Amino acid sequence: MKRTIIALLAALPLLSQAATTLNIATIANGDMTIMQQLSSRYEQQHPDVKLQWHVMDDGALRQAVLAAMNSGEAKFDVITVGTYEAPLWGKKGWLAPLNNLPPEYDSDDLLTPVRKALSWQQTLYALPFYGESSMTYYRKDLFAAKGLTMPDDPDWTDIKNFAAKLTDAQHGIYGLCLRGQPGWGDNVALLTTMANAYGAQWFDDRWQPTLNSPEWREVLTDYLAMVKQDGPPDTASNSFGQILRLTAQGKCAMWIDSTVAAGLLINPQISLVADKLAFAPAPGGITRNGSHWLWSWALAVPANSPQRAAAVDFISWATSRQYIQQVADTVGWGAVPPGSRNSTYQQPNYQRLAPYAAQVRSAIESATVDQPTLNTVPYTGVQYVSIAGFDQMGNAVGQNLAALLQGKLTVDQTLEKNQQDVTRLQAAQQ
Repeated sequence: MKRTIIALLAALPLLSQAATTLNIATIANGDMTIMQQLSSRYEQQHPDVKLQWHVMDDGALRQAVLAAMNSGEAKFDVITVGTYEAPLWGKKGWLAPLNNLPPEYDSDDLLTPVRKALSWQQTLYALPFYGESSMTYYRKDLFAAKGLTMPDDPDWTDIKNFAAKLTDAQHGIYGLCLRGQPGWGDNVALLTTMANAYGAQWFDDRWQPTLNSPEWREVLTDYLAMVKQDGPPDTASNSFGQILRLTAQGKCAMWIDSTVAAGLLINPQISLVADKLAFAPAPGGITRNGSHWLWSWALAVPANSPQRAAAVDFISWATSRQYIQQVADTVGWGAVPPGSRNSTYQQPNYQRLAPYAAQVRSAIESATVDQPTLNTVPYTGVQYVSIAGFDQMGNAVGQNLAALLQGKLTVDQTLEKNQQDVTRLQAAQQ
């Protein structure tokens, strides 16, 4: 009898352990850090669930998740994906469909463009944690000092002219800061929106690559001139984080990038220019089509996860109206995930603490995903082409653009190499 009691007592800790472990692959950024911190509340409410976090930077996350999907290995139960992956992987059957969410989740509250971008044939395959577009950040004090006025609807010619006038090497001010770090989600995202505005495109209506067109030559020529003359010297290694730091330090007179930077740059605890920044739309050109991007970091459940039901429950919690309210109550309305729900933009406190909110929502809702270029093209997607293999094509072009900035390639050589690389990679997909 005594041995039986001892055996039962020894087993008690095992009985109290979580029965389900969810392995979550996510990206290292501020919004996801808040989610990890608040997730302890989810574990308290679900004592049978343990959350195991795998936090990576952008490139490592994409590589790890794609490798797991390709291998069929059930390595993760929740993965962080974007608007590029969700419909393509949903079509392949890699992701669990999310068409039976509870009524209280209120899928109709999701911003329509974001919901559509995360769906395949009207079925959601990922739930948006936050959504974003792109916009122009500029120093209104520097504009005033030079007697300049940012138009309500700037184009790239305006940006180029302003940059030349705002550069002040003596005081360490760069007229324009732009991404240059290679990657389909880095320099290529920016350059593709710029190309769209200039009337360039990745493919014609017969799916022939057009990376060596006169329009692309004009894009690369202007981009190279602007970053060399008016940007920081290390543009080829600058991504979102590096330029965010430069802008927060007051060193960038203008920056064109993701709308998610707005909340950080108006925070005086982070930004030295919190009271000096103003916001404008991302620049257009001969067309507005595709001039600002649409993206969402979203949570999805691999179809082969053995914990599908628990994983869907978790991502429903992490992307719900209730979660957004928890962030507001704990951290403040200025820290809530933007660009995912209509109800967020109806909150008076959010409107007061986020003076850019209406502009961000307008940019997201006006992104021309289905008509991203001046001419009709057979693809969708703004800052990327929504086809299998574009991640490889974009990475190859991104490396060539970085080589251009580093003086290893001329504009003409970059154009031809882009054309050759995309043609080769397109053939490999067929």
